[in-house]
Amino acid sequence: MNQLSAEFIVSAEKLSQCPDFNLPEFPLLGRSNVGKSSFINALANNKKLAKTSNTPGKTRLINFFNFSDNFIVADLPGYGYAKVSREAQNRWQKNLEEYLLKREQIKSLIQFVDARHDVQKNDIQMREWVEAYNLPIFTVVTKADCVPRGKHQKVLQDVKKQFGGEVLLFSASDRRYTEGILEYLVKLCKN
Repeated sequence: MNQLSAEFIVSAEKLSQCPDFNLPEFPLLGRSNVGKSSFINALANNKKLAKTSNTPGKTRLINFFNFSDNFIVADLPGYGYAKVSREAQNRWQKNLEEYLLKREQIKSLIQFVDARHDVQKNDIQMREWVEAYNLPIFTVVTKADCVPRGKHQKVLQDVKKQFGGEVLLFSASDRRYTEGILEYLVKLCKN
């Protein structure tokens, strides 16, 4: 797969502010600090495109990235730990639910889980919510470089057993996983 260039387009708080693209869109779901921004940067081969942080909960808006007019990646606020008020969390939840349920451009959701840990309770709750609405989704297991190579297949099997569907391994530091994910996204766009 040839490298896709990518650019940040715009941030939106709610559905009514989202840009009108005629491109397939892939929203990123995952706990805070699971590696969604690093994923965007690896796909774009640009470490500075999406802001990464060691502090959970930095992403507060839906951030849209255009990948060579092939598809859009929408980085969503992480669920789980974030130092914000209950009121702000409730507002995020309402806005994100509206976006996920009504955004017509969405081709598939991508849920991220951390290879270093078992699937977490809030990951399972998110998946149950997605499945209750019958939304298309696949899973990316991040931080594979933090797990010995000999355990990669076991991690993949465990997540697949938990969630089913397509499960892809990812490491921000290993280009071979990035190539496979790019190819998978392009294939989804054609279906």
